[in-house]
Amino acid sequence: MVEWTLPKLVLVTGCAGFIGFHLCKRLLEEGSVVVGIDQMNDYYEPQLKWDRLSSLKQGTNFTFVKGSIENKELLESLFQQYPFEVVVHLAAQAGVRYSLTNPDKYIQANIVGFANILECCRNHHIPHLLYASSSSVYGNHTHAPFSESARVDEPISLYAATKRANELMAYTYSHLYQLPATGMRFFTVYGPWGRPDMALFSFTQAILNFEPIKVYNFGKMKRDFTYIDDCVESMIRLIMRGPNREGSIPYKIYNIGNQHPISLSEFIEVLEKNIGKNAIKEYVPLQPGDVLETYALLQELIRDTGYKPLVTIEEGIKKFIDWYRDYYN
Repeated sequence: MVEWTLPKLVLVTGCAGFIGFHLCKRLLEEGSVVVGIDQMNDYYEPQLKWDRLSSLKQGTNFTFVKGSIENKELLESLFQQYPFEVVVHLAAQAGVRYSLTNPDKYIQANIVGFANILECCRNHHIPHLLYASSSSVYGNHTHAPFSESARVDEPISLYAATKRANELMAYTYSHLYQLPATGMRFFTVYGPWGRPDMALFSFTQAILNFEPIKVYNFGKMKRDFTYIDDCVESMIRLIMRGPNREGSIPYKIYNIGNQHPISLSEFIEVLEKNIGKNAIKEYVPLQPGDVLETYALLQELIRDTGYKPLVTIEEGIKKFIDWYRDYYN
């Protein structure tokens, strides 16, 4: 049996983002040397990103580069300077609703930026590229739980379309150039240091400030909420396992989820219980680009990594609330 080990030198794009920060932290704890790149844009409060970076204790094992993946010359210089064993690409313009009014940012970051990453990985013969996709690629898929083999050619937001495009671009590079690539379809990742634009963060902030929260689709949406530690453990195991070698093309996509979707109404109830206050709810219709349900089938991930998510929504929300109270005093 082959023993799995973590690579010594890893590039993480989007290292100051929510998932990127947690992955860097774990890699550093495990002894890897990490180079992180992040644009530090103002999509949400940049101070949160700087505080994440500060907690990584930038030292001999962590190097931070401030810059954009859209800057091909900067990326090329990084790849020339460091012999990366693995590239984990997490940098992207996130958010479904933001894509309705700012489409250009998604084309530049998610399409042009990813093309630059692929080219650098190809030209420098990177042994393994892992990249972030999203559960949004499933659109309003009606056959739950969602399998990686399902058709995903009807995205209902530009964000989802760019993520599906990333999967197709990576497949092409794997086919043409034998670039080993692993896609990760993340299902609503949450937890400490999370993104302020996501429901858990914004709802917590509003409830504590006695402000109303907008409950979309009257609370009837369902989400497969995935705690950050489960997400990172899945990623670590995929990194250690290495690229897929089962066929002639070194390419694979995995769902990264929890496999236990709950309704938005249930989610708010758990949140209210942990905060100790009731939310002021404003019920509104489903927004353009939002899907009705997400539900990850994890057979592939469990089979190939041996890992099954452990953290319940009750445990995860409590950990977030504890962090939020501490961070904001």
